[in-house]
Amino acid sequence: MGGVSHTSLSPLPSSDRSDIAARLRRALLDASFTADGLLDLLGAPAYAALARSETVPALRATRGDTALETLVRLFLLQQPVPHERVADVLPVEDALESGWLTRTGGDEVAASVDIRPYGGPDGEDWFIVSDLGCAVGGAGGIGSREEGVVLGVGGASTTLAGITVREPVGSALDLGTGSGIQALHVAQHATRVTATDLNPRALEIAALTLALSGAPAADLRQGSLFEPVRADETYDLIVSNPPFVISPGARLTYRDGGMGGDDLCRTLVQEAGDRLNEGGYAQFLANWQHVEGEDWQDRLRSWVPRGCDAWIVQREVQDVTQYAELWLRDSGDHRADPADYQARYDAWLDEFEARKVKAVGFGWITLRRTAAAEPSITVEEWPHSVEQPLGDAVREHFDRVDYLRRHDDAGLLAGHFRLVAEVVQEQVGLPGAEDPEHVVLRQHRGMRRATKVDTVGAGFAGVCDGTLSAGRILDAIAQLVGEDPVMLRDRTPAQIRLLVEQGFLEPVE
Repeated sequence: MGGVSHTSLSPLPSSDRSDIAARLRRALLDASFTADGLLDLLGAPAYAALARSETVPALRATRGDTALETLVRLFLLQQPVPHERVADVLPVEDALESGWLTRTGGDEVAASVDIRPYGGPDGEDWFIVSDLGCAVGGAGGIGSREEGVVLGVGGASTTLAGITVREPVGSALDLGTGSGIQALHVAQHATRVTATDLNPRALEIAALTLALSGAPAADLRQGSLFEPVRADETYDLIVSNPPFVISPGARLTYRDGGMGGDDLCRTLVQEAGDRLNEGGYAQFLANWQHVEGEDWQDRLRSWVPRGCDAWIVQREVQDVTQYAELWLRDSGDHRADPADYQARYDAWLDEFEARKVKAVGFGWITLRRTAAAEPSITVEEWPHSVEQPLGDAVREHFDRVDYLRRHDDAGLLAGHFRLVAEVVQEQVGLPGAEDPEHVVLRQHRGMRRATKVDTVGAGFAGVCDGTLSAGRILDAIAQLVGEDPVMLRDRTPAQIRLLVEQGFLEPVE
């Protein structure tokens, strides 16, 4: 992976002037330039349109002269604003001197960076800094995605933030920090935060994001993958929203990994194991190839490093034409000369054909360092809706892995369980039938799973309130249905194990 050039991008504000960042933050908050303030000003439709990079509704909603409208036009819509008006809202001379603002034609000033209000998980008012133009101009008009450009918060960023396990840790690593959004999140629960990026401009912008959000500074290091990390450094938490796009070449640093196929994601996962402390988590977003004649789940299992439990969830699959079109639109190539667009599209399909790739999967990968003799690797497809944030659900998954590893069938029968909150039972069958064809248990929280159970399984789950052991409950069911209790005890632990594994039952220890 080579160096990064960003000669045509705007000069960035000075990240050395934390005093000015603090004054700017106070002024933004005083004007209610926050996620809640924007929603109140713009209304839900214009606010949602802005998230899609559609600016016309927000322009219409900010034709007044309030402080908040001025800031929205300046930093979000990136319009020049009269110097005199800005001076009423911001420490304008300091902002000009330190590079947050620039002078334009006439007596107007303009923003040098995009500043987006972002609500933290506990109601914090944060600000994400990114390059100008990346989120302005409409759904297909994102502008020239230049080499070295640093994007703000997107769907992938918020997905990773939502699935990350949030518990106090001594050390955390944000690998490929970009605008600094993940570093900002982990700074709330990690004593020491290291953030890396191949792009030096990203490190400058991440420093601005942290300063403007009032967060502690991170240890910022330049380099690819784990190169900036010393051999003796390990972490309790590693997070990465890497440049995972599988593309021919490495044209755009923020998305193209610069390795062949899905090698960057594979390398990242394989090398993370040695960087984790015992019990530590590594959490990534990734793309992976579906190769002809190969099971995609086996491909991903082969990535998991020794000494790590893993939970890998495939959220989406696209055939190679859908995938190529998605990323050609992302970079604005669909608006280029038709011959150039066709040539680039051909190059993507040539690359996939050469590698015998028929589709590309997208999803989440979580590793946990374990001392267990036989690590647990779960690879599954779950394209259905989930309830974010899922950090607690991820941690609970691995807690259940530990429980099931410690308990054989006899241990399960001696155990006490509780049906988790917001699980409902659905009976499926033909109208008027005396008995249902099958019973489904469905979660309404977290992963929102559904699983079929037999009548014994449904009855067992319904009785579980933590007071009786599983064996005692099965004995009572056997008496009710006139079945041999020994046989019922013999065949039911597999169903109990599945219900625990999928989070329908929680052990009461």
